[in-house]
Amino acid sequence: MTNNEGAVGAGRRAHAEALLARYPSVSADELTDLLHWFRKEATALEIGLIASDPALAEPYRQFSARHIDKLTAVDAIRALIFAAALLAVLTLLFWVAV
Repeated sequence: MTNNEGAVGAGRRAHAEALLARYPSVSADELTDLLHWFRKEATALEIGLIASDPALAEPYRQFSARHIDKLTAVDAIRALIFAAALLAVLTLLFWVAV
């Protein structure tokens, strides 16, 4: 990572922190931007820094409970596909063993 990339990342985190500090009083576009940053751009370290900031603790808790921690339909479908594949493999192994 170059110094420029680090500066851009720090700037994006500062922007996300500013939006999060105003949460839930953010516009729809700002919420979309915040969701994109958390889901696609933020590193685990950046999320940890935000989560451990006492000034952002309550807005972060509310934001993550409403938007990040939810099990989506896509997540449920992936889990079902995984479970079905696992069951198929186990069934095949049992069938071959008998």
